[in-house]
Amino acid sequence: MAEDEPQWWYNSRTGQTERGMLSNAIDRVGPFATEEEAKRAPEKLRENSQRWAAEEAADNDWGKH
Repeated sequence: MAEDEPQWWYNSRTGQTERGMLSNAIDRVGPFATEEEAKRAPEKLRENSQRWAAEEAADNDWGKH
C-alpha cells in the first residue's frame, strides 16, 4: 500500500467498512491494509479479547502458587 493511499477502517457503530478516516475516532477500528481485513475487525476483536482474558486468568492463577 502506498503511503498516500487511504487505509481501511471498520466503523463499530454502523458495522460498515470505510476507506479513509471518515467517521469519528471513537467509532473507528483500524487501520487495515485491505477492506477484507477491515471486515474481519469484529472477529479479530473477539479473538483478542478472549486471548487477553485467558492470559489474565493464567496470570492470576500463577500468583496464587
